[in-house]
Amino acid sequence: MASVLVQECERPGFSFENCQRNAFLASKGFPVPKAVKTGTTIAGIIYKDGVILGADTRATEHTTVADKNCAKIHYIAPNIYCCGAGTAADTEKTCSLIASQLELHHLNTGRVVRVVTANNMFSQMLFRYQGYIGAALVLGGVDNTGPHLYCIFPHGSSDQLPYATMGSGSLAAMAVFETQWKPNMTEEEGKQLVNDAIQAGIYNDLGSGSNVNICVIRKGSVDYIRPYGDINAKGKRLIFICGCMHVIELLIGSN
Repeated sequence: MASVLVQECERPGFSFENCQRNAFLASKGFPVPKAVKTGTTIAGIIYKDGVILGADTRATEHTTVADKNCAKIHYIAPNIYCCGAGTAADTEKTCSLIASQLELHHLNTGRVVRVVTANNMFSQMLFRYQGYIGAALVLGGVDNTGPHLYCIFPHGSSDQLPYATMGSGSLAAMAVFETQWKPNMTEEEGKQLVNDAIQAGIYNDLGSGSNVNICVIRKGSVDYIRPYGDINAKGKRLIFICGCMHVIELLIGSN
């Protein structure tokens, strides 16, 4: 009798009943959908006066470049921005959802949103879905307690670090940070370091490419520089006409 009175609550998160259907179809000879590899290089550092975030601008659909000028640095709050790696739809939707919740929090309290609050909201949301939301994030911002930088993984765990990288080009970017980062860097040194780290990811990872975007967050101001560096400059094509060589400048897209 007690079991009848217990209210059945709907389980939170996604419904995974389709995994049984996929196994059944595979047993009948139908191919199972394959996972798609994503590619991105995002990074962030803490410098003397705030936080600097950086990202490449290539969006891929498996082996196809879908967008050469994709914005991977998302607005969260006036003093907080977030870089997203992984599935583009997941990162954009996750960032917009948390941004709306933080705006409601700001309107309710009348206070500047703290970076640790945004980190907790991201971690709780991603942990709820156990990694099935493909969003790897680098969260940075400046609040009343100073600059903060968090690295948030798709399954919900997070680390607070002085410099962080995520994405398929993160190893190349981290190699630059490990050798060149130092405490109390100036803004110009920090921007150049983040630019070099993103370029290392672009040159060493096929899923990363095109340009470099940088977001500088200070106390009371933000500079979103897009693009910061055009590393794939348009080239020149040599054409032979009537035995004479002419140099013709063509509008050739970046690689």
